[in-house]
Amino acid sequence: MSIKKFDLNIEKILEDWEIYDALREIIANALDEQMLTKTKDFEIFKDSNNKWHIKDYGRGLKYEHLTQNENSEKLSNPNLIGKFGIGLKDALATLNRKKVDVLIKSKNGEITLGESQKHDFEDILTLHAYISLESDPNFIGTEFILGGINDEDIKKAKNLFFKFSGERIIESTIYGAVLEKKGEPTKIYLNGVKVAEEDKFLFSYNITSLDSKIRKALNRERSNVGRTAYSDRIRAILISCKSEEVARSLSEDLKNYSTGLIHDELKWLDVQEHATKILSSLTKSIFLTPEEIIDTPDFVEKAKSDGYEIVTIPDKLKEKVHGLSDISGNPIRDLEQFHEEYSESFKFKFVDFKDLTEGEKKIFSLTDNILNLIGGKPKNINDIKISELMRKELWSTEETAGLWDAGSGIIIIKRSQLETLEKYAGTLLHEISHAVTGTSDVSREFELELTRIIGILSSKLLRGGSPSSNIFSKLFGL
Repeated sequence: MSIKKFDLNIEKILEDWEIYDALREIIANALDEQMLTKTKDFEIFKDSNNKWHIKDYGRGLKYEHLTQNENSEKLSNPNLIGKFGIGLKDALATLNRKKVDVLIKSKNGEITLGESQKHDFEDILTLHAYISLESDPNFIGTEFILGGINDEDIKKAKNLFFKFSGERIIESTIYGAVLEKKGEPTKIYLNGVKVAEEDKFLFSYNITSLDSKIRKALNRERSNVGRTAYSDRIRAILISCKSEEVARSLSEDLKNYSTGLIHDELKWLDVQEHATKILSSLTKSIFLTPEEIIDTPDFVEKAKSDGYEIVTIPDKLKEKVHGLSDISGNPIRDLEQFHEEYSESFKFKFVDFKDLTEGEKKIFSLTDNILNLIGGKPKNINDIKISELMRKELWSTEETAGLWDAGSGIIIIKRSQLETLEKYAGTLLHEISHAVTGTSDVSREFELELTRIIGILSSKLLRGGSPSSNIFSKLFGL
């Protein structure tokens, strides 16, 4: 049998590597070969002699693969694990240091390990691969046969791979996959190999598109890869997700924002925003801050009765998503959006003059008299109507007494305001102030107009010399 020695030229031995670290590299190579050749699944099994086998069904290992060169084939495939051709040599050196018997078989021959004199330096012993070049063309793939390792070593090695983790893929994206974590801590995989663990993450992740930060941080040992290296990719994965399951998990976790018990992914505002957009698109939800839920209980109850789900979000997220559209192009429904939709869908119950009571008719008939007190009806007011039902104001638990509808040019007053002249006239003049200014209650323009009207009425009353507080009864002879 022809045997050749191949100096592995390992200058630095990874002293902290254990047997399972070495097994990781062998398994990673098997996974890469399976992916490259599209061959059947590789195997890990123990024989009757208690030796463990790791066998793939690829093209077969050659001694050239033991050189320390970048693998152009692997470099061109971003989904593979290995890149630099050094992992296998590190694995062999570790196994030799740990007194593991190693036999590697392929159609290209067999390889074992041993120490031998370095070429031209007989006083130096280095680790060599002993290579039998007798080929077996019927042998398929590459098989590592390992003696002196235990079941726990295999278990630890397999735990370093997503393939054996039992974690379910929730959703895959162009950057990687979101995984349903299985116990604590969560795991971060790069192309299926675990490189980090996280105590405060909601999901596990398998990153399959490596950016420059990750490549720079991915050291020879494949360990101690910090969060700063992969956080951008995880954010990219989450922001690329479109499934309800991911969005709902994020939004449920977001409910704990005020307590500080949220997982770390939910501390990223762009992830919060994206989760809101997905959930808004896929569910019938309204997004409210805790303060809004407390301040608008009637609206919350109405929303629930209409079949909406209330999703609690923090104030910063509310500011971020207000006025935005979800991933389907529809407006994200916050409190203001819901109120706008409610207002547009609300149907007034108008009351004809003939259907009013005699007392209501008498008060409503004084409309022109009231308008004449302030110089007549403003030109932009087309009509004044009475309604049995009124919309509720955004921050109120009761129906509004009056409404200026700028679109139609109509003032609408609730029928109950016709109980007294004071109520009706006060509401009418209030809405006229809105009509004249086109502004809301809290605006300076509205306040100035209302002040002007009060001044006109006061001057007319004082010129009339009436000391009575029932001014309208005096003015109109009621």
